[in-house]
Amino acid sequence: MKDESLTVLFQDEYLVAVYKPSGLLVHRTALARGETRFALQILRDQLGQRVYPVHRLDRPTSGLLLFALSPGMASQLAAEFSAQRVQKRYLAVVRGIGPGQERIDWPLREEDGHRPKAEMPAQPACTEVRRLDSVELPIPIDRYPQARYSLMEARPLTGRRHQIRRHLSRRGYPIIGDAKHGKGVHNRFFRERLDHPHLLLAAVGLSIWHPEHQAVLHLSSALDIGMGRLFDRFGWSGHLPENIVHWQEARSGPSSSSSPTAHS
Repeated sequence: MKDESLTVLFQDEYLVAVYKPSGLLVHRTALARGETRFALQILRDQLGQRVYPVHRLDRPTSGLLLFALSPGMASQLAAEFSAQRVQKRYLAVVRGIGPGQERIDWPLREEDGHRPKAEMPAQPACTEVRRLDSVELPIPIDRYPQARYSLMEARPLTGRRHQIRRHLSRRGYPIIGDAKHGKGVHNRFFRERLDHPHLLLAAVGLSIWHPEHQAVLHLSSALDIGMGRLFDRFGWSGHLPENIVHWQEARSGPSSSSSPTAHS
């Protein structure tokens, strides 16, 4: 990304939500010592104030990323994530015709890079997935005469590392562009023939309790240009998300307003 700024989707005096492009790390990590660009530092310089991450997105995953603007707010928002009260929505392009609707309940071992995964305890992990659309291309890939792909909605109910990628891969529907859990021949096809080298997983929705406004903040994020073009090519443009912010006055019940916005 040449432009040293992030698209702000929502901002008030307590928190800010931005769009994180694929390939950008959220903050410094020992696993990527050679990197010099991070969402946290870019946003800090962009806003001219300190920002505090309250959750994470994997480096190759694009989409909604939330920061607090004070340590106190960071603690309150992080508590919502820890208590699994935050609703998250992702879109993924996978190999094959994915399940119409399914709850994947499969414990996962942590991948922290310090110890062998086999030594890590398995932790409960649950993801709800739903097929929104599919496409069949008259192109032979691997041992099949046609190539089939699906647009999946994923809603993680827990927050394990690489949870959506690992769950869909384990289920037999790896996400396109996933170098670790995916299928190389399909990744190459998208990279070389469809001009899309990135992981096709985007965080497009997030709903969280705003403790100062005493209301639920619902955020929706559009896709990047490349992923949007791919949706158009596959006939999936009706599923394209938009940049939308709306409030819900209680944790359950009808929403109070809804309006497209790039910055509120």
